[in-house]
Amino acid sequence: MTDINELDRPENTVSSASGSEDYVDLTPEYAREILDALHEEDTPRVEELVGELHFADIADLLGWAGSSERQQLVDVIRPDFDPELLTELDDELREEVIAQLGTEVVAEAISELDSDDVVEVIEDLEEADQQELLGALSEIERARVQEALSYPEYTAGRIMQRELVAIPDYWSVGQTIDFLRSAKNLPEDFYDIIVVDPRYRPVGMMPLSRAIRTNRPVLVRDVMETDDMRTVLVTEEQENVAHLFRQRDLISTPVVDDNGRLVGVITVDDVVDVIDEEYEEDMMRMAGVGEEDDLSSAVLDTTRSRFTWLLVNLGTAIAASMVIGLFEHTIQSLVALAVLMPIVASMGGNAGTQTLTVAVRAIATRELTSTNAWRVVRKEVAVCTLNGLAFAVLSGAVSWFWFDDWRLGGVIGVAMIINLIVAGAAGAIIPLALERAGVDPAVSSSVFLTTITDVVGFFAFLGLAAAFLL
Repeated sequence: MTDINELDRPENTVSSASGSEDYVDLTPEYAREILDALHEEDTPRVEELVGELHFADIADLLGWAGSSERQQLVDVIRPDFDPELLTELDDELREEVIAQLGTEVVAEAISELDSDDVVEVIEDLEEADQQELLGALSEIERARVQEALSYPEYTAGRIMQRELVAIPDYWSVGQTIDFLRSAKNLPEDFYDIIVVDPRYRPVGMMPLSRAIRTNRPVLVRDVMETDDMRTVLVTEEQENVAHLFRQRDLISTPVVDDNGRLVGVITVDDVVDVIDEEYEEDMMRMAGVGEEDDLSSAVLDTTRSRFTWLLVNLGTAIAASMVIGLFEHTIQSLVALAVLMPIVASMGGNAGTQTLTVAVRAIATRELTSTNAWRVVRKEVAVCTLNGLAFAVLSGAVSWFWFDDWRLGGVIGVAMIINLIVAGAAGAIIPLALERAGVDPAVSSSVFLTTITDVVGFFAFLGLAAAFLL
């Protein structure tokens, strides 16, 4: 039921999770107002405006701001610094903010965070800074974080939360509720109660909603979920964990060690971050951009990040140019070929990229596996063949009208069909082959595809021209 007071709430504010405070939405206009106040050195106004924002919006604002503006903003938020802000920042930006705040300020603040958030904040810092921040934690919390850091990156052990609720299966629902009300060290937020055996191995899960609805005398073992419970090994890759959550519609799941003992829990909010990170990583890699390349990176760092793949692309472009060089005399004899040949390569590249994008995404979501691989390849080849026929007619007609030569129209039409068929097959097969070879398909698929479509496109068009037009 809606609170009557909410009806009078201004449209540009949103309620906090606790309902005790309202936050202003960060719009481009609101951000500009803050930055203008910074430039005017109106610190009280900046403090007032920033104080109305949620910590996640402050993180966005820091990302939008320039370097000098960011330094001023960090000084403004220092007195009321919310450590959760650090979990919303990109790695490089987080390091910059921590360096400006000082490790002493951050060390005091992060003791309020859950263990998984602490790990996220400190895992990429220098060893000396890590140790200083760890020193601010309690002995128990420090041990939890150090254990998490001992696990490989991008595994369940790095993203799991050590704060959890576990109870024996012989308790009653009433005992469980009394425990939840009296215990002092419970997580701030949790969704499921993990049921364990005497060896501390998960045997079931009981959602909080079920605990509230069930009569007190009922035993936990009689109402806990067992069939739908899934455990995750602490060394499991986070991408596989995200797939499990997506496939099973999980809210949380227990994490176990090699002996099956409960060591932590992963919740859906952590998985949302993982899905976002994996998607961003795949998109960046497909474009030949490094993970460290973002809007806040320094010019030289960004340049170095992009140089390698541009160098690889230069090599593939030279390979395509060498194919053109084989038909130098053919091009000199018929200048129209120089005008038309980019069309064939471009259409093949675009068609292949469409297939490649679908295939890489399907591999990432496990919709494309060895089980259905050839069916998908056949479908993509069929799609590109039909598109090739359609665009062969269009491009052939345009070329015939443009240069008044029906043979030239026929050559470009046939070359178009050949290149689009090859593009469809390559766009599906390349990522499958790379994935089978243990290489991330998102990393280099586009380079191979571009090379193939350029070489085949130029060779088919110029070869046919040499055979039938001269």
